[in-house]
Amino acid sequence: MKKIILLNLLCCCSLLVSAQLTINDCYAKAQANYPLIKQYALIEKSNDYTLSNVSKAYWPQVTFSAKASYQSEVTEVPISLPGMNIKGMNKDQYSATVDISQVIWDGGVIKSKKESIRTSSEVEKKNLEVDLYAINDRINQLYFGILLLNAQIEQNRLFQEELQRNYNKVLSCIQNGIAHQSDLDAVKVEQLKAIQTKSQLHYQKSAFIDMLSAMTGEKLNENVSLVKPEQISYINTSIQRPELDLFNAKIKYLESQNKEINSGLMPKLGIFATGGYGNPGLNMLKNEFSTYYIVGARLSWNFSNLYTNNNSKHLIKNNINSVLTLRETFLFNTNLDISKKQKEIEKYREQMKYDDEIIALRTSVKQSSEAKMINGALSGIDLMRDVNAEDMAKQTKILHEIELLLAMYNLKWTIDN
Repeated sequence: MKKIILLNLLCCCSLLVSAQLTINDCYAKAQANYPLIKQYALIEKSNDYTLSNVSKAYWPQVTFSAKASYQSEVTEVPISLPGMNIKGMNKDQYSATVDISQVIWDGGVIKSKKESIRTSSEVEKKNLEVDLYAINDRINQLYFGILLLNAQIEQNRLFQEELQRNYNKVLSCIQNGIAHQSDLDAVKVEQLKAIQTKSQLHYQKSAFIDMLSAMTGEKLNENVSLVKPEQISYINTSIQRPELDLFNAKIKYLESQNKEINSGLMPKLGIFATGGYGNPGLNMLKNEFSTYYIVGARLSWNFSNLYTNNNSKHLIKNNINSVLTLRETFLFNTNLDISKKQKEIEKYREQMKYDDEIIALRTSVKQSSEAKMINGALSGIDLMRDVNAEDMAKQTKILHEIELLLAMYNLKWTIDN
């Protein structure tokens, strides 16, 4: 029996632990769940298949061909010798050949094509990483939104308890003839408004949790425990965003295209062999079916690429400069955004210096109003004004704390720290 109880306790503990989520858990789960992540594997496979096809250009290339023809006139020997009958070629001719060619040196064409394919695949992957990284910003808004709503719901609970205490005090004052029913009604109105606020907060939290569930791919309920991150004391502002890797990948791809252009200017060397069977064979004067073969080496050099070489290289250089300009613009805008977010963090830190003092003063004013209410020197409406002011001061502190955390994590997201 004790073992069963112990197992049940362990199961409950494991469930409680599993119900806790950190913001890093949410980042990882959201990226793993995002449909676009499947594209990563497809890019890898496509890259492998394409590279494999290009590599096969080094394999011997085999071609089979067969031909049958009839021609109206054939070559004849225009002489006649006594005792010799020189037959002309048949007008119907047949041949079947197998041609084999092997690249010896292609000037680096295949190598440059493979590099171009790899760099193009890298651009696709880096572009995908940029899209996936953008998910983190959405997680920040949802995660800290839920933390804020949790804090507001807890403060609402405390506020309702405070209102109930004041309700009891005012009711006691009415029974002692110090207060009026209108004073109790003023408290009751605030209680009903607090209940409305609680309902609104729970609906908002439910909507945020549904969105977080959809993003992470896990079914979360309102009891899920989100771990509140600690404040960050120092953030390194060295930008490490995936967009920078994307710009670098694009430049490498353009440089690989430049290598393709250079390899296109090189001569090509290969060997070949042809085996055939036909009528006639290589001996055109032998009017019968025969086998034959031809072997040799072939050197080719296409000079026409020189016509467009300079323009092609200038175009690639312009494209590289365009990418560098986009990179510089991205860094400029990101640094502006970093400066803005740093100012926001400073603002929230400065505001939080006075939150506790404001709450203490509001609490003191409220307590003084409660004393006046008990002595019949203050109305219920005036008391509720001071109670609401204290609650608003506490809500403001909660808002500042979450806004500071959100600003810190937004800054982390901006620089990918």
